[in-house]
Amino acid sequence: MFRFFKKILSPFAKKIRDLFSKVPDDSTFEHLEQIFYEADLGAKTSADLVDKIRGICKKNPKIGTEAILAFVKKELLSGIVTHATALKNPHVILMVGVNGSGKTTSLAKLASHYIREGKKVLIAAGDTFRAAAIEQLENWAKKIGAEFVKSQPNANPSGVAFDAIAAAKARGIDIVLIDTAGRLQTKTDLMHELAKIRKVCQKQIPEAPHETLFVVDATIGQNAIDQAKTFHAFTPITGIILTKLDGSAKGGIAIAMQKELQVPILWIGTGEREEDLLPFDPERYVSDLLM
Repeated sequence: MFRFFKKILSPFAKKIRDLFSKVPDDSTFEHLEQIFYEADLGAKTSADLVDKIRGICKKNPKIGTEAILAFVKKELLSGIVTHATALKNPHVILMVGVNGSGKTTSLAKLASHYIREGKKVLIAAGDTFRAAAIEQLENWAKKIGAEFVKSQPNANPSGVAFDAIAAAKARGIDIVLIDTAGRLQTKTDLMHELAKIRKVCQKQIPEAPHETLFVVDATIGQNAIDQAKTFHAFTPITGIILTKLDGSAKGGIAIAMQKELQVPILWIGTGEREEDLLPFDPERYVSDLLM
């Protein structure tokens, strides 16, 4: 399932092995920090890891490279947040993220996943500012067998969310997936609109949305964390979908985001097909990172 990671992530471990093929000195640790940083682990995580490895090497000068990699694996896994959400009925999921992150496509893939599990799914086209997004989701809904709620372009997105949840309650829907506009995180007025959608959901079901999933492009690196922080301030994020892990992303961003935000990565997108959305497996991810 994760064989594509070997292509993406294996140079990370190879660089560490090459670095410690000789007796480490100060330049070794400088280069090690650079390797961590270039893998998008973030400045703080990179510096902390190097300090710990420096200390281990000082106490045990004969430590082997594999032992160092085992320690790195343990440290990276210790920062990963776990998450389990019991499905309600209807279970409302709000999808948020900036334009170009793969949000609308990820929503359709997630809908397909739940349908394959035997769930009755309703998709709400809440990105009313983009007629193409409405059409895209409507086509997906027909293809995968999901029910669909939309409004006219430029209509009130909150109204779409309200109608979708009302329809879900009336039709016995299991999962409601609500798309939202791909708001730039600097557009405060649009971010307030996102908070309004959340409040409208709560008028129908007090605890809704049960999940707010932030969809982010893995290739943008540390900027992903800045985006997530801004969205989190307006509508608390419960999980992350990391997209475009298809051969060019630096794997460490998955670790850095969770350490920084304390929000779990739940899904990873690896391509354009329906099945190219996989549950995030931290153990496998870090293992492949360090192969």
